[in-house]
Amino acid sequence: MNKDHYFSLIILILIVTGALSVIYITINPQPSEKFTEFYVLNQEGRAGNYPVNLAPGGEGKLFMVVKNNEFQPVNYRLMAQLDNITIYNEEFTLYSDEKREIPLEFKVKNYGSQKLEMFLYKLPDTNNTYRYLFLVLNDSKE
Repeated sequence: MNKDHYFSLIILILIVTGALSVIYITINPQPSEKFTEFYVLNQEGRAGNYPVNLAPGGEGKLFMVVKNNEFQPVNYRLMAQLDNITIYNEEFTLYSDEKREIPLEFKVKNYGSQKLEMFLYKLPDTNNTYRYLFLVLNDSKE
């Protein structure tokens, strides 16, 4: 064999190795960043136009959404408070890539600003909030 044959053989080996590497990476992708999505949707299922201007006795409805992008099953605890009074509290499990929309109905009792807070915990840790959202509710004097 002359030098051209060796050179051709080396190039062929490199091409086959490169093709096999691309196939392996395509079939077995490395997981990207692990995280949990936590957001709020209005009654129509859209972001924005939340029911925040309510008179005392007024009722609001929204959806709290949790989506697991952790690449493994995760146990969560979701709690909502209106002016430090718990109005929702539940533990649940979501599998990888699973999403849950949880309806939340609340009623404003007083005039003035009130804070609607939503706490998501990644169990078993119940001391440190994993994700946090809040809305400030204002009185509507219509």
